[in-house]
Amino acid sequence: MLTCSKLIPGGQGLAAALIKRAATVELDWDVRQKSRFDATDSTGRAFGVFLPRGSLVRGGDVLVLEDGSLVRVQAAPQEVLRITACTEHGSPFDLTRAAYHLGNRHVPIELKPDHLKIEPDHVLADMLRAMHMTVVTVHEAFEPEGGAYSSHGHSHGHEH
Repeated sequence: MLTCSKLIPGGQGLAAALIKRAATVELDWDVRQKSRFDATDSTGRAFGVFLPRGSLVRGGDVLVLEDGSLVRVQAAPQEVLRITACTEHGSPFDLTRAAYHLGNRHVPIELKPDHLKIEPDHVLADMLRAMHMTVVTVHEAFEPEGGAYSSHGHSHGHEH
């Protein structure tokens, strides 16, 4: 079995043609937050991934296999809760308040301008509904925030 110990975040620095030609692998969030896992790419090749502990794999990242071949990662659709402000009783600020309460519970959360996404949790869903949020189960890709101290987020050059 081939192995992979290198990840190129977002395929940064690679020619678009190389990324387009690369095999793909579709992985859900549970797998992408592990530093060691087995996968099979779109060509049927099995490979093992061995990244430094604490590594996260994001949709759009490129894995470099030991033979030099590239595999583009796609975030697999999975069951998630989509949270929106109640159009009848709420305001856009309610979404900020919901994100605050989820963050206090250290819940992995995907932030969008008009909605939030979290992994299914009936207790959190009930809490959000009690806050007059609309919570529905959907099947979509899940890309939670990496956190303020994440080494695999994007940077705006605020390191000074």
